Amino acid sequence: MPEGGYVSRRLLQLVMPVSPDRRMFRIHDPEVDPDAPGGPLSPAGTLITTSREQLWVGSLQEDIDVRLVLEEWDGAPLLPDGWDEDAKARLYLRGRLTVDMCSAGTAVRSLRLSGGVGYYEVRVYARYREAVLRMYAELFDRHRDPLSDDFQREKRKLEGVERYLIQLWRDS
Repeated sequence: MPEGGYVSRRLLQLVMPVSPDRRMFRIHDPEVDPDAPGGPLSPAGTLITTSREQLWVGSLQEDIDVRLVLEEWDGAPLLPDGWDEDAKARLYLRGRLTVDMCSAGTAVRSLRLSGGVGYYEVRVYARYREAVLRMYAELFDRHRDPLSDDFQREKRKLEGVERYLIQLWRDS
């Protein structure tokens, strides 16, 4: 880095399990009804879909919890290595955000952001989406009864393997 250059700082990091419902979870301004008309289309097969105040993240499955790392930065962070997919978006937030799992409930409700009210740049990264989908399908080949102890034990090992990193920072 050249002398006098700016390096952004991470202001917040939350690591949490999220249960995708209808193969997605949503990040949005808590003032917004995510099911109201004008929201994004479902991210069927894509990583994200967006509207002005909502970001919908697509998972390829809905039966296994995923791991979400949510970070707020004071400026654009360096690009992380080792992710399979990435996407960018821009959201208007009123200084708070919600992580919504649809009918599975809310993972985070009205988290206060240090950046306050305004537009935020957002980067979304995903890892192991297709791998978890394949491994889950293989469980059905090995165990015919999804209610069996062996099936459930192996299914629990898949929890958190599919991962998402969402980085956001206030747009200058």
